[in-house]
Amino acid sequence: MLNEGTRIVATCIQKRHWFMAAITSLGIGSGLDLNGLLKELKTAEQAKLEPIAEQLQSEDTKISAYGKLQSALEQFQSSAEALNDGTSFESLTTNVEGSAVGAVSSNEAQPGQYEVQVGQLATASSLVTERLETADESIVTGEQSLTFTLADGAMDPITIADGSSLEDMRDAINQQSDGRLSASIINDGEGYRLAVNSTETGADASIESTNFSDILAGDVQTTDAQVVQAGQDAEFNVNGIDIVSSTNQVEGAIQGITLNLSEAGATSTVSVEQDSEAIREQVTAFVDDFNTLKDTITSLTAFDEDTGQAAGLNADATTRAVERELRQTISSVVGGDGFNVLSDIGISLQVDGKLEIDEDKLDSIVANQPDQLANFFAGDSEEGGMAGQIASSLESLVGTGGRLENAVDSSERRYASLEERFTTTESRIEQTVDRYRTQFQAMDGMVAQMNQTSAYLTQQFAVLGQQNQG
Repeated sequence: MLNEGTRIVATCIQKRHWFMAAITSLGIGSGLDLNGLLKELKTAEQAKLEPIAEQLQSEDTKISAYGKLQSALEQFQSSAEALNDGTSFESLTTNVEGSAVGAVSSNEAQPGQYEVQVGQLATASSLVTERLETADESIVTGEQSLTFTLADGAMDPITIADGSSLEDMRDAINQQSDGRLSASIINDGEGYRLAVNSTETGADASIESTNFSDILAGDVQTTDAQVVQAGQDAEFNVNGIDIVSSTNQVEGAIQGITLNLSEAGATSTVSVEQDSEAIREQVTAFVDDFNTLKDTITSLTAFDEDTGQAAGLNADATTRAVERELRQTISSVVGGDGFNVLSDIGISLQVDGKLEIDEDKLDSIVANQPDQLANFFAGDSEEGGMAGQIASSLESLVGTGGRLENAVDSSERRYASLEERFTTTESRIEQTVDRYRTQFQAMDGMVAQMNQTSAYLTQQFAVLGQQNQG
């Protein structure tokens, strides 16, 4: 009886080891929903990641919002820097009435009105050689030197190779004249001529003569004579003062203005005036960019009471400091005579924090007091005017090492720290879930083995009982 009981226990132990090795899925051995339980435990563990993920999202939103704020600040800074440049108020516009000339002004021009009368235009000289019967047959024996005499003296001779044709002579002139002459061939219906033009206009660039016929081979026949057209200088007058020019593009006759003479015997009136519209556009851009900046800040710091949602920079200390700095700067006073505050030129700060332009007042100042307006914005030093003060203030906010850059760096460091924390927590959760899984597998096998042993023992003891009764 004892030996039989020992055999039964040994058999149970063997079955336990076999059963434990055979379990490959949780719950099979025990009949319990261990997979479901493990899933719930994993979900509970992963809940630890949610607050970290929310903080990551918050920092990412803040960094993005800082980028929008910086972009708007830099745009406003650019507008302020443009007004801090005194030359911005020196813009001129040039108008021309009449067909005699065109005109382009530079910053060196002075406001004024000029009457320009053109007597004659500058022209280039030309020379057409005697007529030949052919253009592509040899007309030169031995190497020759083709010379041209210009009004300002002889130029270097052109080397003509042995056996050259009229076409070869044309090519040699174009290649060797240093751009002073331009040659082509004309067919006048009776033969071919070499046409040579001066590339410059004016009397001094006139072609007076050439030794073309002297270098031709003895058997080459020419007909007709050379035709020479002298170049001429342009003649015109400005406000009654006679001027001569070798070209039709004239610089210096009127300070800072380039005249393009276009029609002889005609008159033009050239008016140079302050470009009031350009100045007004720059001042308007300054106001518009400030208002855009204000709208950007309002959007980035908003709070929706209905949804309870706050924008990325709501209650942000850096943004509040930016707003405070802007209010102080645009409300500052410029020293000296003339305009001292923005309201003096028709720009006022409204209740909503935006700037508004008094159109009539600003137009009058731009038209009648441009110098005083320039002094108000640009001053006599880099930070002497309103625009300089604003640009300097903004540099402390958006420049290298500025307040905004420091705030972005701080958020980026916090974001990196949160990312590392998220990764570490995620790894720990995986380790915890793996430990639960191992424990569940062990429990599943143990319960299965106990159930199997119980059933087996019950069966064996039942058989023993029947044997004892028999």
